[in-house]
Amino acid sequence: MCGIVGYVGGRGATDVLLGGLKRLEYRGYDSAGLALVEGQKLHILKGTGKVRDLEQSVYAQWDAGFRDGARMGIAHTRWATHGSPTAENAHPHTDQTGHLAMVHNGIIENYVALRTQLKAKGHMFASQTDSEVLIHLIGELYKGNLFEAVSAALKHVEGTYGIAVVSANEPDQMVVARKGSPLVIGLGENETIVASDVSAIIAHTRQVIFLDDDDVAVLTAQGADIRNLHNIPVSREVAQVDWDVGAAEKGGFEHFMLKEIFEQPEALENTLRGRLDEAMGTAILSGLSLSPRELAGIRRLVIVACGTSLNAGMVGKYYFEELADLPTEVEQAAEYRYRNPIIQPDDMVIAISQSGETADTLAAVREAKQRGALVVGLCNVVGSTIARETGRGVYLHAGPEIGVASTKAFTCQLAVLLMMALKIGRCRRLSRQRGSEICEEIRQIPALVRSVLKRNDEIIAVAGEYAKVRDFFFLGRGCMYPVALEGALKLKEISYIHAEGYHAAELKHGPIALLDDQVPVMALMNDLAGREKMVSNVQECRARNAPVVGVITEGDDSAAQHVNGVIHVPRCSRLTAPIPTVVALQLFAYHVARIRGCPIDQPRNLAKSVTVE
Repeated sequence: MCGIVGYVGGRGATDVLLGGLKRLEYRGYDSAGLALVEGQKLHILKGTGKVRDLEQSVYAQWDAGFRDGARMGIAHTRWATHGSPTAENAHPHTDQTGHLAMVHNGIIENYVALRTQLKAKGHMFASQTDSEVLIHLIGELYKGNLFEAVSAALKHVEGTYGIAVVSANEPDQMVVARKGSPLVIGLGENETIVASDVSAIIAHTRQVIFLDDDDVAVLTAQGADIRNLHNIPVSREVAQVDWDVGAAEKGGFEHFMLKEIFEQPEALENTLRGRLDEAMGTAILSGLSLSPRELAGIRRLVIVACGTSLNAGMVGKYYFEELADLPTEVEQAAEYRYRNPIIQPDDMVIAISQSGETADTLAAVREAKQRGALVVGLCNVVGSTIARETGRGVYLHAGPEIGVASTKAFTCQLAVLLMMALKIGRCRRLSRQRGSEICEEIRQIPALVRSVLKRNDEIIAVAGEYAKVRDFFFLGRGCMYPVALEGALKLKEISYIHAEGYHAAELKHGPIALLDDQVPVMALMNDLAGREKMVSNVQECRARNAPVVGVITEGDDSAAQHVNGVIHVPRCSRLTAPIPTVVALQLFAYHVARIRGCPIDQPRNLAKSVTVE
């Protein structure tokens, strides 16, 4: 959600901070600000709007000598939680003396009680935020040592935080800390950078340290001294980021989302590389760290996720039950966390999260571990909290995903879930011959996606016919049902059209009452089992005058006769069909949003990584 950047080093901090904020814009935000420390003084600019507005203020209000000379600062993009988007509620916030400044991601759950206590001591607050309460508490406890004040204050805090704090009295160091909200430290030559996401750092260094919960670090130009809240030194591994700054640029595309849609063949190749063993008819997923005997002993799978990852998990259910003969439940992560779930010793819980930081999914992981379940993470971000806390799992290797609406992460999640089902199935009931056939089907996935991308112009034409509608239904059957859910989610996320995904069999159980000539339907009519029933459902829609766009397998001319518009997808097996189909729906959603003039990469009210409940 919110974005943090901090810098201390031997060059001007301003450009580093502003550049970092620009790379974090994809996370979603409504205000921005920064604070520089120079000459034992704090200099702060903040306000509502975009980073470019903040940048204009910086260049208009600060002279070049100061702007380029300050060597330490913090910056922030805020996504409103406590208090509306205003300049007063924007970060950084200062303490009661004006000598300390802080940027904060997360939620301080006991801020009301802390605020009451501080008011009784004479503190006056300028904002409605929980974050300002925390920096006032740090200021109340500050006795000349910032590390000690931050550590002492955090012992009184309930909730989540990723913070960076600076003091005008200590102009050569900043203190950062995390609990439940990600922070990564970048180590450069005579400079140290901290951010809530690697993308803000990668332009300066690939040497990074991912902080764990309850870590508190003192950052100087020479590096990071990491301790816990009790001032005990802790050791954290220095990791090497394996992608460069170019991966986080648009590369000539109009939007990050379109770039990432077109990156999917290469992303899928990276996901599959070295992981298919056709000779044995299985997948090589060493990150699971489980023997065939241990995999054979699993009796139930539970998949926990949110949003797009939840839809991927629903497709995974079909894979695991068909290939591995494993009962599989798919749970919304917050529901799993709070409903007192039943967990057996031979259950395996799979947590899916692109960022690896999704708050509800992380909480579900911790609940499952507490109850003794075997927990596996499926993440895209190396070093993310879920990846570290599960200790076993599979990385997507999809590369950085900047667009808020997930595309390549979703298709790579499906590919990994299919390989996991294949691997477990080979330990249980699947023959080597059938496993080898599935390996070959999986290997064809990038080519299937390329085939869909070649039909981009066809999809643009269809999108133009429906760009002005107010409502849209998406219908699917079998494993295409969650694909319909994902297609509807993509459309509503970026075009602001009300879109609903339904199992086609549910049409007659209520939703059909809404159909008329103003409510079009996207029908997933792939030439797979259930196609004839989908044709019947389409006829029911047409009888109510609803326009129907059919996603139809190439060469299936008879299905095309029943619809108003056609999007073609390549012929493939029912296991791999969800991937090229969802790519077509991604393109449809993108082009509808583009035609409507929507802010595609930064849709309103949404954030890339949901790190609060």
